[in-house]
Amino acid sequence: MKQTIVITGASDGIGASAARQLAARGEEVVLVGRSQAKTAAVAQDLGARHYVADFADLAQVRDLAGKLNAAYPRIDVLANNAGGIMGDRELTVDGFEKTFQVNHLAPFLLTSLLMPALTAGNAKVVQTASAAAKQWGHIDMDDLQNEKDYAPNKAYGNGKLANILFTRELHRRYHAQGIAAVAFHPGVVATNFASDTTHFMRYVYHTPVIKNLFTISPDKSAKELVWLAEGTPGTTWQPGEYYEKRKPAPSTEQARDRELARLLWDRSADLLSLTTH
Repeated sequence: MKQTIVITGASDGIGASAARQLAARGEEVVLVGRSQAKTAAVAQDLGARHYVADFADLAQVRDLAGKLNAAYPRIDVLANNAGGIMGDRELTVDGFEKTFQVNHLAPFLLTSLLMPALTAGNAKVVQTASAAAKQWGHIDMDDLQNEKDYAPNKAYGNGKLANILFTRELHRRYHAQGIAAVAFHPGVVATNFASDTTHFMRYVYHTPVIKNLFTISPDKSAKELVWLAEGTPGTTWQPGEYYEKRKPAPSTEQARDRELARLLWDRSADLLSLTTH
């Protein structure tokens, strides 16, 4: 049966590649991107609907959720794929540190607001996380805004660790209502990722020799997202888990801290003035 699959960060890179692959398989893909021109171009190629929202502005995320709920009373898959590493520490219009908001708070908000459509579809919620959670992530509940010793990679690692914790807690709270949550590491992918940062990762991703030697194509990485989106929870993959190369991966000790996952969820809901289960 055809699935309705909402993909954020779908204007290029992994999101756009996954959208193309899923559309070719007959799925109904719904694209969400930050760039109107780029997102519309991908959507036109696929004959798909698209929406534009900048995750650095939560009002746009709320507006997006309202439009999606109105258009799609049932969503089968939500791929929270948007995110990125930033440059110098910066606050958004909402007053949150930008990395924390774009990578964690915005998808947390979008998922929460789409819950009626997600539960109606017994949805799979797929989170694009990263091995950066293991390399650089360490969440301090007293410093979620990365005010102490800010570094782009540290803030990004924390954001990706938050994605894994969100996945675990989403599973705990909503699996009885039919939600199947999963997170995955897409690999080191040759995309526009890290183009907005001054961190050394910009050179890893955008220096031609290094890029060719150490990165994989968006099409190859997108196959991991497609595998999760089209898979059967409990059979193809286990809900509540974090995957690397289609196998459950350990990440950090914090990534399996159930109490930390609960605390992060509750604090995030408070910051967003949300009432959640």
